[in-house]
Amino acid sequence: MKLVDAHCHLEPADFPDLDAVLSRANAAGVVRAVIIGQFHGPGDWGAALPRAAARPDMLVATLGIHPHDAARASEEDLAELTRICSTPAVAAVGEAGLDFYYDRSPRPVQARVLAAQAALARSLGKPLVVHVRDAHPECTEILATEAIDRAVIHCFTGDVAAARCYLDLGLYLSISGVVTFKKTDALAEAVRFAPLDRLMVETDSPYLAPVPHRRPNEPAYVVATATKVAMLKGVTLETVAEATTANASQLFGFALP
Repeated sequence: MKLVDAHCHLEPADFPDLDAVLSRANAAGVVRAVIIGQFHGPGDWGAALPRAAARPDMLVATLGIHPHDAARASEEDLAELTRICSTPAVAAVGEAGLDFYYDRSPRPVQARVLAAQAALARSLGKPLVVHVRDAHPECTEILATEAIDRAVIHCFTGDVAAARCYLDLGLYLSISGVVTFKKTDALAEAVRFAPLDRLMVETDSPYLAPVPHRRPNEPAYVVATATKVAMLKGVTLETVAEATTANASQLFGFALP
């Protein structure tokens, strides 16, 4: 069985021993992990790129500006993002998106920065990694306007209606450990609704550890999420692993061992 963790944050402050984390992941059947690089401030994009460069056998890197940080990002920062994302080291743009739950950046600024990153992904021919919370209609409108047809909605927690909007655009839904939590009936129904060829699984490490694990979450725990998806879909874990791994490989453009 081969699994891909389609979205994780593996910063040194949370995971000082990266090799140990990846060794546990590999032992659990995880053959690749998509490590998310984020804007922290001028010239600071975190450790995703150097960590992926150090472990190309396991890690695939992205780079983007999270909606929480959209208001702090200048035109110079967007220009730097464009330059770095133009290199082969970056497999995808993001995570970018809209977060109307926390509203840590003004909503018009979030929308502008998401649209800019969507346009960047399209111009580079690279996929977009999307964060969306309490903003599905607005997010769908921006993605449609920017003609985005290669993207993944990371940590999807919406209902069937939201899932249908993204699927109609040709996008993928990535399911996190939230699906193992209590009182997530709407999400469970969306997972049942979505076809396997449009699903991925992720940890969003170090957050959202799936039941029965506890924080810090890590890539090895993606097996628990895949197991829950298999139960909801009425198929085997191996079937979910094969489909979600193929989907991640196709979108992010990496080979499988």
